[in-house]
Amino acid sequence: MTAPSMPAELVRCRHCGRRNRVPAAASGIPRCGYCHQPLPWIADVGDDSFAEAASVPVVVDLWAPWCGPCRMVSPALEEVAATLAGRVKLVKVNVDSSPQTQERFGVRAIPTLIMLQHGQVAARRSGAATAADLRAWVESAIGP
Repeated sequence: MTAPSMPAELVRCRHCGRRNRVPAAASGIPRCGYCHQPLPWIADVGDDSFAEAASVPVVVDLWAPWCGPCRMVSPALEEVAATLAGRVKLVKVNVDSSPQTQERFGVRAIPTLIMLQHGQVAARRSGAATAADLRAWVESAIGP
């Protein structure tokens, strides 16, 4: 029996403008099928599809649709993921539909951002921030 496949997101390459399918889970780093540049790796996951291991550090965004600060942080995080394409994966977890993941990380406030490296929590922060602040936080957590 074949396991169900994870949905793929359509992502526009920032270098050549072509659209590419990027799966939520894959080995390696997603690259454009045309120009071969790294693509932003952004995945919406839930309790049943959350996987902490990846070939690159993972930024986990724990959020809820009714949360104003969460809606402010989301585009900034997507910008950071695009800017750091090939260096990080952004995983978005809706805490309303994924209470086990929220409980696992002890999240009491949203938005909460967790940086995972090799499956371990490397950094954590709560609250809204600008794209520049988020990029600085991610870069300090992943190193050069």
